[in-house]
Amino acid sequence: MAGGDLGAKIHLKHVSVVTTEGYANRPGGSQSRFLAEGGKEEEEERNLAIVTEEWENARAGIKPSGPGARDLVGFFRSVDGKLDDALQTAPNVITNDQQVRGMLTKRAKTLHLGTANYCWFADPAKALCLKLAGTPTADRPLIGMCDSARCPQATHHPRHRPVWEKTVEQNKVFIGMLGRGQKAERARLEAELARAEKVLTDIDAASGGPTAAAGTEG
Repeated sequence: MAGGDLGAKIHLKHVSVVTTEGYANRPGGSQSRFLAEGGKEEEEERNLAIVTEEWENARAGIKPSGPGARDLVGFFRSVDGKLDDALQTAPNVITNDQQVRGMLTKRAKTLHLGTANYCWFADPAKALCLKLAGTPTADRPLIGMCDSARCPQATHHPRHRPVWEKTVEQNKVFIGMLGRGQKAERARLEAELARAEKVLTDIDAASGGPTAAAGTEG
């Protein structure tokens, strides 16, 4: 939905609530329902825009990395396959944005945004955060507990690179500040550093980013 259409819809909903129910400011009342519905619509539109962008990126060779990358790329290929089939069936019919939108919407509904990754919460049983928390039947991921380098439903993209790059820099600083006797802490930070460096390398390899480019030039 275009921004103007969404704004108009929110405005009309607001007017309806005010005129018919006096905008009851109480838990579970009209105001809370209105805000929840409006927020959900905006979240769905945002997620659909992200999935569409990543689908277009994948078609351009800028692919995701991370444990869930293979599954996401497979989904994008299935979308491309359906579009190709539609073109062969009706070569004179131009595929429109609405058809693509319909195919991407279901995947968009599983998307949750992490600071350093995307979480595709399609199967709660596979969510590492829920396993670690002991809540395998929860209906939402625990983003604050996400270990995206290990979770099979997590992906990393070029937009997440700055976060991982900062993590690498900070861990190097922290390691340099440790005394000789802090062996356990050094081992922990070195493991985190190695993990973050691998995530960076994988992001660049999948997207053709800085590390991949440097390797090609060398």
